[in-house]
Amino acid sequence: MNTPHVVVVMGVAGTGKTTIGPLLAARFGVPYAEADDFHPQANIAKMSAGVPLTDEDRLPWLDAIGDWARGRAGLGGVVSCSALKRSYRDRLRAAAPDVVFVHLTGDRALIEDRMSHRQGHFMPTALLDSQFATLQPLEPDETGVAVDVSGSPEEITGRAVTALAALPEPTA
Repeated sequence: MNTPHVVVVMGVAGTGKTTIGPLLAARFGVPYAEADDFHPQANIAKMSAGVPLTDEDRLPWLDAIGDWARGRAGLGGVVSCSALKRSYRDRLRAAAPDVVFVHLTGDRALIEDRMSHRQGHFMPTALLDSQFATLQPLEPDETGVAVDVSGSPEEITGRAVTALAALPEPTA
């Protein structure tokens, strides 16, 4: 796969989307956007209180991310977004058909440990179960790759770059 594409770094909370996303963007020489910055304040308040978001809560957020991705079409970019459900990814693809997904995956215990050590984030570890319950992994007809999150951020980024390079170019 050649760049420039818009890459959506997806996965449950604590997989390292906010760490890996900027590293991927730097490797590709494209801008990075943090999906949390697209949330309306009401969503942040709900999650901070330990209340999972509903699909209805997520729609304006997904649309804002989709608008950003559409604006980067042909230019490239990387955005982090949990994109846990197929319907969320379909919504992003409807806005920006050429998006490519990097699904950060890993052992629940490792992810929970990483979440418990991060500071200044509104997502409590109590919501991790709901994240895993909601997660629908990439399906074979979705353009993307799954990348294990064990190891250093540089190792994870390297695996993502290698996996993305192995993807075929989409056909029109």
